[in-house]
Amino acid sequence: MNNSITPSTYVRCLGYGMMRQLADFTDPQEGWKKLAADIKNPSGTNRYNQLHIRRFEALKQAGKSPTCELLYDWGTLNCTVSDLVDLLIRNQFLAPASLLLPDSVRVTDNSTMTLPSQESMPKYDLETPLEKNHMTSEVPLSTPDNGHHTVASCSLTTEENDLHLNDTGLKSFLFHELQSVTNNFDDRTVSAGGNKLGEGGFGVVYKGYINGRTVAVKKLSAVADVSLQDLKQQFEQEIKIMAKCQHENLVELIGFSSDLDQPCLVYDYMPNGSLLDRLACLDGTAPISWRTRCNVAQGAANGICYLHENNHIHRDVKSANILLTEELVPKLSDFGLARASVRFTRTIITDRIVGTAAYMAPEALRGEIGPKSDIFSFGVVLLEIITGLKPMDENRDPQLLLSIKEEIEDEEMTIEDYIDEKMSNWNLISVEQMYSVACQCLNEKKSRRPDIKMVKQHLQEILVD
Repeated sequence: MNNSITPSTYVRCLGYGMMRQLADFTDPQEGWKKLAADIKNPSGTNRYNQLHIRRFEALKQAGKSPTCELLYDWGTLNCTVSDLVDLLIRNQFLAPASLLLPDSVRVTDNSTMTLPSQESMPKYDLETPLEKNHMTSEVPLSTPDNGHHTVASCSLTTEENDLHLNDTGLKSFLFHELQSVTNNFDDRTVSAGGNKLGEGGFGVVYKGYINGRTVAVKKLSAVADVSLQDLKQQFEQEIKIMAKCQHENLVELIGFSSDLDQPCLVYDYMPNGSLLDRLACLDGTAPISWRTRCNVAQGAANGICYLHENNHIHRDVKSANILLTEELVPKLSDFGLARASVRFTRTIITDRIVGTAAYMAPEALRGEIGPKSDIFSFGVVLLEIITGLKPMDENRDPQLLLSIKEEIEDEEMTIEDYIDEKMSNWNLISVEQMYSVACQCLNEKKSRRPDIKMVKQHLQEILVD
């Protein structure tokens, strides 16, 4: 701790080392978004809107820390360490607050709290204690500032948990069985002769073979920025959703393993990968025709509609989560973030902002989620289908794909200027029809966005020669 730091020290005067230590607590699980949503201008208005937050998000691709950039920007308002500590405490980031001012977090008679050292996990990973025998870490997690992700094995094999999971009717595998069918979880890519298909924040996906059937095995891993509790929640949530929701446009969950090693989910294999990769013609695949893109859009909308009709919000609709069969039939995947809503039309308020920023609705960036949040995200997917462009590219102007809507509204460009040059057999009328649907989905006001049934209807009316 730098003893020269006082409550009146300007945030802009904090050294780089201290900034990085703070970032190690608030970068994981995108905790910096909570801070950004709570920072005000001197006038009392919100300082950061959704475009700001998405730009901070994009910095991660360049290896930069969103927290550091956020604090550098906020520091230009001459905010002090006292202001920052108040902000951290208000948002339950007690460990970084105590790092700046050790006396800012006290132990009271009614509440005992052990302040973490620099070698402990960030406070918000410790706030919800794990029940004994419910999940245990067998390998220590990495320290928050070492820059590495250390895998932690976890146990999900209590009798209570086995009963809960076996009630789903899904096939239960042993971990060593899945290890065998994936060639010991060969981390070489499939193109390099291995089994790795891809990876995300909660695990790695491998290609495998079970009784002559090709499958995709997702091995979940707890890493430094994902707590074991979050991992367990992701695992059980995906099983719960997929066991109940079966539809031709949802990927099929075949089974799972939950014995004494890392939990795994077993899915039907999608040979054409994700819509994101196919639009980019990754691995030299042929461009997708306009007619096929329209079919993919309709199929994805059908999948979202099924979820919404069954009172589920996906929360992470994006082209990377739309997988394609051999015949290019779209299937929604990755339901670990999905939420059920008892009163489905009601907005759910969550203190943890999750999802992919380039697709997130304005209200979702504030922690408010509802069915209209999925609609906004799907609007970005429709723009991807039309343009073939990534949702975010820091080397492009505009960086955010959804920003092309503003340029077209300002009559600087037309949608025809953005049509994917790789695409064949498109016609302007049908492209404009899909773009119109996308614009409705991307309305800043959620009350003005159509519901998914209306989106489906509009997509079905698109005229494709």
